[in-house]
Amino acid sequence: MKTNFHTTWEEAVIWLKNQKDQSSLIKEAYFDDPLIGAAERFYNGSEWAAVKEYLPNIQHKALDLGAGRGIASYALSSEGWDTIALEPDHSDVVGAGAIRHLKKETGLPISIIEEYGEQLPFKDDTFLLVYCRQALHHAKNLQKLCKEIGRVLKTGGTLIATREHVISRKEDLPIFLGKHPLHKLYGGEHAYQLSTYLGSIESAGIELIKVLNPLESDINLYPITQKDIKEHIAKRLPFVSHKWIPDVLLKIIGKFDKTPGRLFSFIGQKI
Repeated sequence: MKTNFHTTWEEAVIWLKNQKDQSSLIKEAYFDDPLIGAAERFYNGSEWAAVKEYLPNIQHKALDLGAGRGIASYALSSEGWDTIALEPDHSDVVGAGAIRHLKKETGLPISIIEEYGEQLPFKDDTFLLVYCRQALHHAKNLQKLCKEIGRVLKTGGTLIATREHVISRKEDLPIFLGKHPLHKLYGGEHAYQLSTYLGSIESAGIELIKVLNPLESDINLYPITQKDIKEHIAKRLPFVSHKWIPDVLLKIIGKFDKTPGRLFSFIGQKI
């Protein structure tokens, strides 16, 4: 697929924000302003509520890898974690600059480091939690990135990698990229096969505890929820309430989803 990229990630997002017909997408992606409002909406939303089920019980050092505008760093710090936001883009709109503004406005003690995940500037066994939201599929070298995550995690520490784009076969990648609203502008999107994610994480010494398919959790479903899906199913069935539809049914249906770029999340523990 021949593509001519002619802008940066910051410029691509600014372009998107100027499209009046994309206001819903801008809000769903937390690109809206003021940033503190977007961060608070994420913190109080269904996705973060589902993520919290997998957080370690003891707050310690946490790395928000690929932190973007800092919405997850805000959530982690608000939960009491000693949070480091790792974001290589210096942008005041979508990168480290935006996190600095958020830190100043909120007073939260978030540390900010501008570096790539494939070369983490931390000692071994530093973090009890490494959290990556939509970050692994941006890796220049996924296996190297996962090995670095495994290196800096403490033994027994937790990896939570959410909303990662998955393809069933390599031929599906251009289909996914062709439909992505910003890839044609800046060229930074990617997706891997599920086996590639699993192999890269496990080869880093991280045992996978949960692999959440597209319908299995509100983490992947945001901006909708499992309740929304159940209500949609119930409307198609006579005399059936959404309350009668079990979560396991959504898990089963999610296994059959082959949409290029569908979302999976991974929860693992360093062994």
